[in-house]
Amino acid sequence: MTSGPLPAVTTVPRLCTEERAAILDRLFEPCIPLHTLSVSLLHDETFESYDDLINSIGVQLTELAESSSRSDSEWLHSILAAHPRLGESNVKSSQSRSEQAQLSMGEDSSDQSLLQLNALYEQTFPGLRYIVFVNGKSRPAIVDDIKMRIERRDAVAERNAGIKAMCEIAADRARKAGVEDASR
Repeated sequence: MTSGPLPAVTTVPRLCTEERAAILDRLFEPCIPLHTLSVSLLHDETFESYDDLINSIGVQLTELAESSSRSDSEWLHSILAAHPRLGESNVKSSQSRSEQAQLSMGEDSSDQSLLQLNALYEQTFPGLRYIVFVNGKSRPAIVDDIKMRIERRDAVAERNAGIKAMCEIAADRARKAGVEDASR
């Protein structure tokens, strides 16, 4: 299920575990901790749209972020870390590679500044990864955003920003993939 339209959202609860995990992988990034968190949600709940499904996963992630449990924080961080770093040369996800490709188009293709800023971000926010919904943003806009977020030094805001960006990315991927006709 790596290409083509997504199955009709009304059929998701009837899919096998592997197919529900594959939907999560397409919308977010391949991530076993996300499977553990959300595969059963996709079986137990019915959704009107993929936006509803993504919002429900966002609620689960927010609950982890708001938990005082260290293990919940680590679990959330492992999910957020499934997203590749911006500017990283070895991006495994073809979706992420294509989404990040625009950062090099028409500008200096050196990713050194993004790599340095990623390192500073991860030093400032141990366990977190900088995640942003690129969607047409220029490299200078991304650089300004990561610098602002580093200077803000607010780990709670960063967890929330990461969750929001993951859900925005997932919604964009769902829109681009399209959905199979439910009558099939």
